[in-house]
Amino acid sequence: MLRELSIRNFAIIDDLSISFDEGLSVLTGETGAGKSIIINAVNLILGSRASPELIRTSEETAELEALFDIPPESPATSIAGQLEVDLSEGLLVRRMIQKSGRHKVYINDRLATTQTLSSISEHLASIAGQHAHQNLLKPEHHLQVLDQFGGVSELRHKVSGCYQEMLPLIRKLATLKRETNEQAEHRELLEFQCREIQQALIVPGEDEQLEQERERLKHAERLYETVGRCADLLYGVEGAVVEHLTKIGRDLQSLSQIDQALAPVAQRVESASFELEDISDELQAYLQDIVFDSERLEAVEQRLETLRNLKRKYGGSLESVLARGKQVEEELERVSSLPEQIAETERTLAALYKKLATFCRELSSERRQAAVRLEKAVQEEVRSLGMAKTRFEVRFKPVPVDEHADPHLVLENSGIEATGVDRVGFLIAPNVGEELRPLAQIASGGELSRIILALKAILATRESVETLIFDEVDAGIGGGVAEMVGDKLRRLASFHQVICITHLPQIARFGKHHFKIAKRVHKGRTRTTITRLDGEARIKELGRMLAGVKITKKALDHASEMLAGRG
Repeated sequence: MLRELSIRNFAIIDDLSISFDEGLSVLTGETGAGKSIIINAVNLILGSRASPELIRTSEETAELEALFDIPPESPATSIAGQLEVDLSEGLLVRRMIQKSGRHKVYINDRLATTQTLSSISEHLASIAGQHAHQNLLKPEHHLQVLDQFGGVSELRHKVSGCYQEMLPLIRKLATLKRETNEQAEHRELLEFQCREIQQALIVPGEDEQLEQERERLKHAERLYETVGRCADLLYGVEGAVVEHLTKIGRDLQSLSQIDQALAPVAQRVESASFELEDISDELQAYLQDIVFDSERLEAVEQRLETLRNLKRKYGGSLESVLARGKQVEEELERVSSLPEQIAETERTLAALYKKLATFCRELSSERRQAAVRLEKAVQEEVRSLGMAKTRFEVRFKPVPVDEHADPHLVLENSGIEATGVDRVGFLIAPNVGEELRPLAQIASGGELSRIILALKAILATRESVETLIFDEVDAGIGGGVAEMVGDKLRRLASFHQVICITHLPQIARFGKHHFKIAKRVHKGRTRTTITRLDGEARIKELGRMLAGVKITKKALDHASEMLAGRG
């Protein structure tokens, strides 16, 4: 519900604030006073495109601000939550229009985009008039209106749920089939890689061990000669190192009898002699393990070449080769299961399609029955609003089928969408002899407002929009028809906050709240003012609307009677 509207430096309005309440609020005033400017301001608040030309002369910036109360169950609350906008304390929308063209939008004092504003405000208010900010004019919204009227939301939800469940499966099936078509060559490659890696029988760290073995085999003769010579020099020949150390040890041991300080040195020499003797033994044992085998060397070289090739192809190390082998095995297993996956996915899709087709047929049937009732209801409503010859039709069209459409999204030459197989449009012929035309192409703002009023009255208990604004609803009517329009607005206000701009006292008298818009010249500038009317002031305004410039006592008495008998 719209609580507050503030307008500054906008057209001929310098500074204007209006507080609105529940029920029917009527705005009256002489032609040119600024009523249409207020409608334009609300349109901008709801996300319409701004223009610097709307800024008041001599000012640089125009500012529009509106405060809405939003119930927790409103779709606006849900959408705002998705956009991380907190509406628990209401929705404050502010638009800054600058001559530079750099306009700004603020939602709850946070900078936002016009797109964000429009997505939220779509469920806040609608304006019926010649330049309507109105979902009912959009053909894509007509199906929702019909479904609201027909009470088929549960069936529509089933269609949408089934449709949404099918979409990822359709994408999955397409991917699986594409992989199947590509898999022949790819599978051959995977099988070759898997076979090549498996047949290599790789052992982690094997390449390093083989490198060491190759070096020993290549230099076996040199190793044998050099190690043998070293072993002999240590212990195996006359005058070997161990022999000399043994003699030195005995001499020092003998001298230690003279000087005890030499005893530790003598002991160390003896230990060194034993250590070198052990080293000589180890070298002799090493000599026994040296292999002179050219065939083994060739085999090692071939094995290393095989490992080098694998490392070059699969990542540079034996670890990466083994990892690739495991990956190839898993991919082969997945590729091998493609036919089974395709069959399973097709079975699931077939079952879902059967269910979706049933839901779509039921929904379409329900819609067509509801369309007949809606056509009759609209024609009865507009007849009571002075449009007795109006014809209204709900025209069905199938959802177009794209040549590349998936067969699971086609039903009897119609495409399937989340809303089913139907698209509808509201067509109307307000006058005898006219062709039926789309609702949005109606030229008369008054006719359009009354048709939308009729639809709103029919949908009153089902609509989620909180505030309905009617402009030019009284164009081309008067007398008894105006009375019926006013009474219908009053009844509609039992379900929604309704704001109506009117020139007719027969409509204005039904308002729970009455505002007068006027303009005056102050210090050489035209200003628009708005005043809440009660009591005598309201009677006087109705008298003006009845009598014109000169307000007679008879007009005032009539106005008083109208207010007293409004019900």
